[in-house]
Amino acid sequence: MASVAIDGLTIAYEVIGEAGRGGRPWALTPGGRFSKDYGGVRELAEALAASGDQVVIWDRPNTGASDVCFTGASESAMQADALAGLLRHLDLGPVVIAGGSGGSRVSLLTAARHPDVASALAVWWISGGVLGLIGLGYHYCSGSIRAAWNDGMEAVAALPEWQEPLERNPANRERLLAQDPREFIELMERWMLVYCPCGDEVVPGLTAADAAAMTLPALVFRSGESDLNHTRATSEAVAATLPSARLVEPPWGDREWLDRQAARAAGGSLFARWPLLVPQLQAWADEVVPRRP
Repeated sequence: MASVAIDGLTIAYEVIGEAGRGGRPWALTPGGRFSKDYGGVRELAEALAASGDQVVIWDRPNTGASDVCFTGASESAMQADALAGLLRHLDLGPVVIAGGSGGSRVSLLTAARHPDVASALAVWWISGGVLGLIGLGYHYCSGSIRAAWNDGMEAVAALPEWQEPLERNPANRERLLAQDPREFIELMERWMLVYCPCGDEVVPGLTAADAAAMTLPALVFRSGESDLNHTRATSEAVAATLPSARLVEPPWGDREWLDRQAARAAGGSLFARWPLLVPQLQAWADEVVPRRP
């Protein structure tokens, strides 16, 4: 694992695969607050790299071994800016930005906010729907708000959702405890409000107008009808709004998200079957992204 300072933040990352003739660079972002080491992420990267491509996997700020960060209009926008900075540092040239679930939101925002780093965009399990988005705001922010409000930053540091970044990057504990509780609560409330399912945003933080201005090639995997968290309507709306998007069926059945949640409850990974995406990702990328000479 390597790390680099990007705008004052230490970002942990790995580059899977060797730069070679005919290769193509990718950046892969997982969802939730899961790290690059969560099951299925590295496996997807390795499967893409098997054909000669290079794949950047990384820990977003507030995940894995990267620094915690409490700035920005939203957590996803802050992470998108960090990814763009990392890709510029690595000097891989424009890359195929890819991600699922929360990683799809970060990928969309990266391509929209920093078009110079993106050659194409591939997304799946795009979070949406009224309940799905309200649930996300509650999931990501409510525990930290309640803990800071009632008992201060020591209580926030004791929450389960912060244990991995605090354990894997011990300096994060000091960074978290140094936050002023009132300012931290205001930030979390601001981040929470971004998930409000209102206005014309196709995903939180990305307006329909901004999405319509994204002309890069995009591959959007249609969500399952049964998926309450990443609704089919959201995936279809994103594909309809991006001018150069292709909407395709995923390599799994309608109940994939429900099945993966059941598997996680039994100790498995939500992303374990992501490598099944590789044939479609590679075939599409061969059409729209020139390989290196």
